[in-house]
Amino acid sequence: MEDHKFLFIGGLHRSGTTILAKCLQAHPQISGFENTGADKDEGQHLQSLFEPARTYGGAGIFGFHAAAYLDESSPLVTAANGEKLFNEWKPYWDLSKPVLLEKSLPNLIRTRFLQALFPQSYFLIVTRHPVATTLATKKWRPRRLLTSLFEHWFICYERLIADSPQLQNVFLLKYEDFVANPSAMIARISDFVGIDPMPVPAPSVRSNTNDKYFDRWQKLESNPFTRFYVRFLVHRFESRANQFGYSFTHLGGQTHSPWGTTLMAKEG
Repeated sequence: MEDHKFLFIGGLHRSGTTILAKCLQAHPQISGFENTGADKDEGQHLQSLFEPARTYGGAGIFGFHAAAYLDESSPLVTAANGEKLFNEWKPYWDLSKPVLLEKSLPNLIRTRFLQALFPQSYFLIVTRHPVATTLATKKWRPRRLLTSLFEHWFICYERLIADSPQLQNVFLLKYEDFVANPSAMIARISDFVGIDPMPVPAPSVRSNTNDKYFDRWQKLESNPFTRFYVRFLVHRFESRANQFGYSFTHLGGQTHSPWGTTLMAKEG
């Protein structure tokens, strides 16, 4: 374990973590999980140490459960369990490569736990505009109120910000910045992890992937039956969105964020 760096990717459902992970795995110094048979090749489904997000309701729900959060105070944090988790993931990695990548959505709220087990940890957390993420998730959770889905977005990412002072290496990446210039973002991530900024194939992504969700939001705003609900949501969540450089009233723009409009990169 001491011979490698561990790059953990996390975020919410529909935030772009899968395509980012696939792009990074093309880097010659990074090994990730592929063709494992697990959902989205996520490590949370390839181990027996802790519960996956689906145990706590899955998309749009898992962050509401206190038991889903793990940190260094967990009784699961032991040297033996670190070895156990490494050994369960080891068959899916090419150990000749210096950086071992694992992508699981709930890594977002388990950074301190993973860092305690793997001291050489680097965390790459992906955000996507809460309107786009929430409306995309609503297709999977039609019975969940938008209020609940938005609240889930914020409590998960606010937990990451609260945990960040305890993390040695954390990088907060906006999905919107990634799809606008994938090569540039991969170069910045490479620098963050400390590997060669070698070119990797840019993923086939569209830079306007949020537009259909923004259009849907604007229709809700103009609909006389939903406009007051939308105004309520804006009033409730706008200031919290601004903390991450997002806005409910200026959907395509970016606001000032104390953590930067592009990233929060910290190396301890």
